[in-house]
Amino acid sequence: MLARPAQRIVSLVPSTTETLFDLGVGDRVVGVTRFCVHPDEARTRPKVGGTKDAIPARIEALAPDLVVANCEENTREIFDALRGTAPVWAAFPRTLDDAIADVRSLGGMVGADPEPVCGPIELERTRLARRPFDFTYLIWKDPWMAVGRDTFISALLGEAGGINESTGADRFPVVTVEELRTRTGLLLLSSEPFPFAERHVAALVEAGISRKRIHLVDGELLSWHGSRLRLGLPYLRGLVSALTDRS
Repeated sequence: MLARPAQRIVSLVPSTTETLFDLGVGDRVVGVTRFCVHPDEARTRPKVGGTKDAIPARIEALAPDLVVANCEENTREIFDALRGTAPVWAAFPRTLDDAIADVRSLGGMVGADPEPVCGPIELERTRLARRPFDFTYLIWKDPWMAVGRDTFISALLGEAGGINESTGADRFPVVTVEELRTRTGLLLLSSEPFPFAERHVAALVEAGISRKRIHLVDGELLSWHGSRLRLGLPYLRGLVSALTDRS
């Protein structure tokens, strides 16, 4: 915990940047990555690079008293380079409970009440109905990559009854088209980090996968932890309802 609430914050995580603004401290955000696009006001802040290639010298020049990061989205090299520059808080939520706890921790570090963010998330969580369904969630192409069970995305889908067909220890396993053909659950193609589109759906259908199984989904709403969950959970509820009714 900081001795006093942070006044100059650099955010290296798009979802956390949005959360800081929604906590009411956007005026204290002095630096962001080029991927920090929500809210629109965040786009006006000085850029320090990307999530994987943030430039330590740019961060140091902004004289932050807090750098917020993520163990999955950012790299060990960035953390090592920032040692001694400013306190670094790195989240690593694997579950919805983790994500809610992180918002509360962040609120404490910036001196903001987290409940206007956490309360609606917790309410939307109670509105989810568990409707069991199998799924594979793709995040990359060439090679095809899915999310494993030990990921926030998998846990979030699990809140609505989702059962991940990608088993094993790998958090982001490579899968083949042959493997995808043998699976029977929903095949969800995320809009990020790889921007899947209809042409990729068509390619999978041509490879012998039923079109009925394949669905493009909003990656921001299913992978961003933080305040966007207020939108993500209703989206998940509607998505699961529509897809399971259709199957």
